[in-house]
Amino acid sequence: MVCECWEEECPSCWLEITQTKDICRRCPKADRSGLIRKLLKHREKELRTIWDAPLRSSVPRMDFLVLFVFYLTLVLISGVMICVCSKTGYLKGPVRRGTQIFSYIIPECLQRAMLRLHHYLFHTQNRTFILLHLTLQGMVYAEYTWEIFGYCQQLEFSLYYLLLPYLLLIVNLVFFTLSSVTNPGTVTKANELLLLPVYEFDEVLFPKNMRCSTCGLRKPARSKHCAVCNRCVHRFDHHCVWMNNCIGAWNARYFLIYLLTLTASAVTMAVVSAVFLVRLVVVSGLYQETYVDDLGHLQVMDTIFLIQYLYLTFPRIVFMLGFVMMLSLLLGGYLCFVLYLTATNQTTNEWYRGHQGCCPHVARPPSAHPQVYQNIHSHGLWSNLREIFLPAAVHYGGKKK
Repeated sequence: MVCECWEEECPSCWLEITQTKDICRRCPKADRSGLIRKLLKHREKELRTIWDAPLRSSVPRMDFLVLFVFYLTLVLISGVMICVCSKTGYLKGPVRRGTQIFSYIIPECLQRAMLRLHHYLFHTQNRTFILLHLTLQGMVYAEYTWEIFGYCQQLEFSLYYLLLPYLLLIVNLVFFTLSSVTNPGTVTKANELLLLPVYEFDEVLFPKNMRCSTCGLRKPARSKHCAVCNRCVHRFDHHCVWMNNCIGAWNARYFLIYLLTLTASAVTMAVVSAVFLVRLVVVSGLYQETYVDDLGHLQVMDTIFLIQYLYLTFPRIVFMLGFVMMLSLLLGGYLCFVLYLTATNQTTNEWYRGHQGCCPHVARPPSAHPQVYQNIHSHGLWSNLREIFLPAAVHYGGKKK
């Protein structure tokens, strides 16, 4: 028995070559397809060899009980969340009336419990979403390290390419911590007079000489009282449940870098996982294989069957790929929105309140001269970026010019 390079005997792996029709990995001219075929064989669920016989459609399906529990949980959570939204005012018009009719099906005790849970999660300070964030991130990186990293090394991926997600993780955790623990810009009696002249009052969203009805302090322009944190925040953007903190003037820069690195890490891991699976299929020639369908007909490997086979062979990798792809789309969309607000020097609070006038269901007091919101704080891209990354209020600077 000789290696497939036909140059020399390979007695050390003679038995392995005989049984698996694999090639000698030490041979410098060896094709990587043999190693990939061996990898696929090792991961198959049944004791069969796909290279010696046609693939059959009797590939083991996911356990029915697991699917049933998954779908049942998804339906229950969706139904309860619809009822919660119908009672908290998130839905309007016919949609809300429809959900109220649907809410009669859900037991009242379950609805009350979900409302209490909703209030605890989204309207009180707690670390639930921080723990959830770290848990999901840890699970994704554990799967990446346990399987994808090792397989990609065997397929001779660039080491720098594989280590990039870890670098992004370190940077992301640093700025996640900074966003969570940094004071967002709390307005107090000590700094009230110092923060008042930082921004101009537009007399539409932020009129002069206004006091907070909760804490009684004079409200600087662009500030807002956070009901969750129970404090007024300078240049208030939003309250982030994932940080258990408000995003304001003093930690907006950390939040922006955190969001950038989180999106980049999700995209990078999605690309690495997808390239690994594509290379696996192409180099092994799996897309050229055939299988026998339920009617006994020989069929060429199609996309649906190929995806099913990859999922059953590498379930965790394919599931993680779907998760990070969905996460990349969601984070990418939100990142574009945040970058737009940054470039135009707006906050989420200002953007939302400024667009309320376009909503017909928002009631406004009658006025002889309707007030229209105009962004008076944008002074060019570089000036707006400098305001985010070098906020003058941190250094007790004067009014923005």
